Amino acid sequence: MLNKPKAVVLLSGGLDSTTTLAIAQSEGYDTHALTFRYGQRHEGEIEAARRVAQRFGGIQHVVAQIDLRVFGGSALTSDIAVPKGRSLDAIGNGIPVTYVPARNTIFLSFALAWAEVLGASDIFLGVNALDYSGYPDCRPEYIEAFERMANLATKSGVEGRQHLKIHTPLIHLTKAQIIQRGLTLGVEYELTLTCYDPSAQGEACGRCDACLLRLKGFAESGLTDPAPYRVDARALA
Repeated sequence: MLNKPKAVVLLSGGLDSTTTLAIAQSEGYDTHALTFRYGQRHEGEIEAARRVAQRFGGIQHVVAQIDLRVFGGSALTSDIAVPKGRSLDAIGNGIPVTYVPARNTIFLSFALAWAEVLGASDIFLGVNALDYSGYPDCRPEYIEAFERMANLATKSGVEGRQHLKIHTPLIHLTKAQIIQRGLTLGVEYELTLTCYDPSAQGEACGRCDACLLRLKGFAESGLTDPAPYRVDARALA
């Protein structure tokens, strides 16, 4: 039997990255999942990533330790309040305080390093440019630019042993389309956590931008989100 190609998959434990992991496996890759403990305000997404990685299997799951709290500048890495109850129009207008400066650049750089060590030519990233919060490092032009840089940046690339491809299978999909794709691949969305400000028990708040976009996707799919929410959170959303 031929060996499967290896791929590094960035896995936050949320809806998008979990669907991306399922897509990578469905396309025949041996997946190596990479999660970050980067100083985010809650441990819940790391626990969700562990649940997802265990469910999907794959070859390896690494939780890398970095601390972006030393810089702050985001509601996810400092004491800035997470916005709640914003309209969908407001969510799509401008860059919110939940943006973490240069986060995807940092994460992709780690993924690039691990891919070179593994001899992998593929990185999967669950960014989305439709139903998202306006982050600049989720745009197609950013991904294309990073990919060009990545192929100039490694020993294996310069020696011609690796040509890195960054896969963004969700980038042009709505949240509803992402959910539908994941369900066809057997994704169990009750394992995932998308919320920016969950309870200590891992219950989603239902009112932050991430929750509202997720709930919108399930509603447009005619489905109820199976993830746990705080009491009355859905009614308040």
